[in-house]
Amino acid sequence: MTRVWLITGASRGLGRAFAEAALEAGDRVVGAARDVEPLSDLVQRYPDNLVRLPLDVSDRAAVQEGVDRAAAAFGRLDIVVNNAGGMLFGMVEEATEEQIRAHLDVNLFGAIWVAQAVIPHLRAQGSGHILQVTTMGTGGGFASTGFYAGGKSALDSISQALAMEVEPFGIKVTIVQPGGYDTGLFTTGTTTTEPDPAYDPLRARLAEMWGDDAGPGPSTAAPVIMELVDLPDPPLRLIVGGRSYDLVQEMEQARTGEYRAWEHLSRKAPG
Repeated sequence: MTRVWLITGASRGLGRAFAEAALEAGDRVVGAARDVEPLSDLVQRYPDNLVRLPLDVSDRAAVQEGVDRAAAAFGRLDIVVNNAGGMLFGMVEEATEEQIRAHLDVNLFGAIWVAQAVIPHLRAQGSGHILQVTTMGTGGGFASTGFYAGGKSALDSISQALAMEVEPFGIKVTIVQPGGYDTGLFTTGTTTTEPDPAYDPLRARLAEMWGDDAGPGPSTAAPVIMELVDLPDPPLRLIVGGRSYDLVQEMEQARTGEYRAWEHLSRKAPG
């Protein structure tokens, strides 16, 4: 059966890759983004199967109206990919209130607004699959990307609750945790804080650690997503990327090791 996708952040990166893969599979797509002009070439290739939807996910009223338009475009919604997001790059001390709020308005609240808007449509039809795109780093923060990880971690927890809440209505939720893909997140999608010289040594170490590898192209992740949405019983969480899987396992083992190292102190409290 031909499926209908709503993909936010569809104009570039993973969102664009997922839109292309869905269209190539014969599905129909509503591609949402603040700037939908980059989707013009896809409209020419798939004029009957792609609808562009200009949308700022940080605007809750606009999201509600936009989702209603998306559902009306092809008569239903089957797969909703909450992918819109950006990067706030800098140390916690350096970030301004305006930067922090603007970042979370998109990465956290924007995804919540979309989920709230699509659930009534999915509940009415008794089916649907919501893909919440977070990151492999939701297990903990990392210097200079703490707000990005924080917003994604909050979305991870909220999405786990959401999955329990909507399961009785036939709606599935998967928290998609991609690794480092060359999506433009650290270039066009980045807001940078005003650097404090006190952090220059740490910034230099981070630059050396990360190197210049931008990661694989986002199209390499699309086949995994296409297989995921075909599953009759999809997982709650899915790490996308073999290297990322290994890194997540290392982080989980390190966290468990730390808990065990301090178990004696934890058990001194009765709670």
